[in-house]
Amino acid sequence: MANDVLHMWEKFRGVPGGSRLFSLAFTLKAPYFRSVRPRFVQVSPNYASLVLPKRRAVQNHIGTVHAIAVCNGLEAAMGALAEATIPSGKRWLPKGMEVAYLAKSTSDLTCSAETDPDAWTAGPDVPVQVKATRTDGTVVVQGTINLWVTDKK
Repeated sequence: MANDVLHMWEKFRGVPGGSRLFSLAFTLKAPYFRSVRPRFVQVSPNYASLVLPKRRAVQNHIGTVHAIAVCNGLEAAMGALAEATIPSGKRWLPKGMEVAYLAKSTSDLTCSAETDPDAWTAGPDVPVQVKATRTDGTVVVQGTINLWVTDKK
């Protein structure tokens, strides 16, 4: 699947509704992400972003986007980045996630993931920087998802 995600993104983004089609296809491959209904905005080597819509199904008791829903959006962005970036002959697994909750998630969120291109060859540990940003520009969650990158068997 490595780089199939990037190829699919490039194919779909040029057609009307293509980013929504890509988002649907991505969640069919990884069904758990369907719960937050991600809408991918960008997928490229070393960077991916998506919009996590604020809707009742992902809200907590105070009406903000639930922290775990935000982490789900961050992990979806990281997964798209990893699939679009990983060198041929390698595989990845998430090893851990560390996040800080910085502000209330009171709007739709843009979840983004970014890596240093050199990290993929220096591995096996590849840190992916993630953040979720409100529509007013406030970063609400920031952290790192650590990947374990090894040769395919």
